[in-house]
Amino acid sequence: MKLLAIDTSSNACSVALQVENDVIEKHVVEPRAHTKILVPMISQLLADGGVALNELDAIVLGNGPGSFIGMRIGSSVVQGMCFGAGIPVVPVSSLAVVAIEVFAEYPFEHVVVAQDAHMNEVYIGRFKKDGNGLPVPQGDESIVPVGEIPATAPPYAAAGAAWELYPELLKANDRNIDTLLPILVPRAKHLLAPGRHALDKGGAISPDALIPAYLRNKVAEKSRSLR
Repeated sequence: MKLLAIDTSSNACSVALQVENDVIEKHVVEPRAHTKILVPMISQLLADGGVALNELDAIVLGNGPGSFIGMRIGSSVVQGMCFGAGIPVVPVSSLAVVAIEVFAEYPFEHVVVAQDAHMNEVYIGRFKKDGNGLPVPQGDESIVPVGEIPATAPPYAAAGAAWELYPELLKANDRNIDTLLPILVPRAKHLLAPGRHALDKGGAISPDALIPAYLRNKVAEKSRSLR
């Protein structure tokens, strides 16, 4: 199987390529540089892997929620590549990608991921580890004001950049948080496992059906009004 994975939902521009059992990646944390560096990163990665775009089985996209601009850049690039190469896209939650890294690196069964949504709000996703090490959502992902997060099955490990950015978030949820982990942003190589799983289960879609998971409706509505 040949998969390209991309996540631009955070300050990180992250790309990974899987060719059968081999994985290579490029991961750069450089705010506001996605427009400049994403396409060259993809081109270099494909060249390093000796893979043409139309040889891919699919592109796996970290589909947010996250940075509005970053998500627009990532989805636009992926749609263009998929249309041009005639291949499908597999959207995966960018919050779930962080959870996958937690489950791969630490012995936790539950994690709550929090990312900055600006305007004193955070994106929240809760996940439980399944038998394959993949995250199972525990409720819908949501955008909430910084403060106490309703708990469903504490204690959780906590990951994502919002915990450090908003100390009051951690303070308000201290009794439900077991450990704060240093995993802050999505890494594209962790998109590959859920991407393969979704592809096997028929989860690939046509690029024209891709809808970024903005969560904040007023931002998405404003975007549509400017088209």
